[in-house]
Amino acid sequence: MPALKFRSTARRSPDVTLREAVLRGLAPDGGLYLPVELPRLSPQDLLALRSLPFTEMSFRVLKPFVQEEVPDAALREALRDALDFPVPVAELAPEFSVVELFHGPTLAFKDFGARFMARLMFHLLGEDRRTLTVLAATSGDTGGAVAHGFFGVPRTRVVVLYPAGRVAAAQERQFATLGGNVTALEVAGTFDDCQRLAKQALADSELRQSLLLSSANSINIARLLPQMLYYFWAGAQSPDDGLPVVFSVPSGNFGNLTAGILAWRMGLPAEGFIAAT
Repeated sequence: MPALKFRSTARRSPDVTLREAVLRGLAPDGGLYLPVELPRLSPQDLLALRSLPFTEMSFRVLKPFVQEEVPDAALREALRDALDFPVPVAELAPEFSVVELFHGPTLAFKDFGARFMARLMFHLLGEDRRTLTVLAATSGDTGGAVAHGFFGVPRTRVVVLYPAGRVAAAQERQFATLGGNVTALEVAGTFDDCQRLAKQALADSELRQSLLLSSANSINIARLLPQMLYYFWAGAQSPDDGLPVVFSVPSGNFGNLTAGILAWRMGLPAEGFIAAT
């Protein structure tokens, strides 16, 4: 099976492998990398997911994206290590349930993406002995999730950019007190200024010649892929009664919603999505 390729949304850069898409973060033309073609799950595949525990279900969903770039044993290990917390689907009323995504170490749904991304990046580094510098702009929960996800991961260094006076004290402590391979930089500006600094660094060809540089924000496909998993999990836990499933997704920059739509395009049965803003 040929390796899955990833294409920039700006369509002015060559298609790349998963390794290059993840380790670059942002395409040279400023676009975001998405799969050229999404793998499809058959009705039989979806039915099989219903009987699997979360990590094995996650393996079945993500394997077509990584193919031979990450061996099966390494992918399973990454999933077990990253997603080692429960994902309950709690029924609040008949035909109305909520997926609890706050059981990770920083209590944010971004633990799913950040923790898997860290382990995926480590495996994709392979024989490259350089240190990967990962930039993350945050207004709160991204910083904590990324910092904890990468903390202690070999050959990685995280730099968290956050706006001065605009982050809750508890969230600031999550990423500013770890030390080790995590550095927090307070920026005199807004969250948009932090994002702009990160994107300027990623687009700086001279800087990229001296540093192996990537992004941990949701512009990186490695953040979106694991966020698809809880949509499939919720679908697998829903009653098999033929009723349509609608996902209502609390939305900021729509990365979480995008992951749901990717899952739907892979074959997840969904009647629709509500972008709750």
